[in-house]
Amino acid sequence: MVQAGGVAGEQLRSYIERIERLEEEKKGIAEDIKEVYAQAKAVGFDTKIMRKVISIRKMDAADRQEQESLIDVYLHAIEGGDLPTRTAPSQADDMDMDADAAE
Repeated sequence: MVQAGGVAGEQLRSYIERIERLEEEKKGIAEDIKEVYAQAKAVGFDTKIMRKVISIRKMDAADRQEQESLIDVYLHAIEGGDLPTRTAPSQADDMDMDADAAE
């Protein structure tokens, strides 16, 4: 399949050029995202929390629940005492419900 300057070379060049174009587009999108975070920060939003919310929204419900449970277990392990009993939804759950309703 390796052909010096032949069809395989042109096919390879095509793939490489496509990847290079996509990398440029990705760079532009990353810059756009950075601008949106800067705008949100300028009006008082905490961008670190925004990133966490986006991360949580990407998870499916089972993974999210598992992560929350593990966090509770780990906090219990380092702080001591009884495991917290979840009687009311957490603020993160409220955000999830609001986010799910908006979608």
